[in-house]
Amino acid sequence: MSREDGALELREVRACPGWPGEGCLDSRKVAVLECVEDIPCNPCEAVCPTGAIVVGAPITNLPRILGEKCTGCGLCVAVCPGLAIFVVDRNHAEGFAAITLPYELLPLPRAGEEVRALDREGRFLCLAKVLRVHEARKYDRTRVVTVSVARRFCDEARGIEVVSHG
Repeated sequence: MSREDGALELREVRACPGWPGEGCLDSRKVAVLECVEDIPCNPCEAVCPTGAIVVGAPITNLPRILGEKCTGCGLCVAVCPGLAIFVVDRNHAEGFAAITLPYELLPLPRAGEEVRALDREGRFLCLAKVLRVHEARKYDRTRVVTVSVARRFCDEARGIEVVSHG
């Protein structure tokens, strides 16, 4: 599938100015901005404490990530109205990556729970373990969930499905 079909392909994401680059992704936790819409929007730039996200003028510019400035704090994840920002830590643990993503569905996952990691089209990729669920009033019901996935899925896992709270 491609952007024209409704979901970005990885090659399209890598062509975005929000892609931090392989070197940056391999060296540290960093935000990945999968924004491809030329719309007036800049909350990610406004919330970034290090100036790592640049929209500039005009406000319809696609956001650009300055990977060397990004600390992977994740403040940008919940403020993106398009739910298009993720934090990727390819080196979370031996063979595993951590993906921080926006989540607006119910039921909420719980830390320690096993969930299904989904690709950009909502297809099952692998099982994932919930590491953290962050809720804050200022995020207006967007939760920020961090999951651990096998490292080979870190560039494709962009959603989760809660199966049960068993």
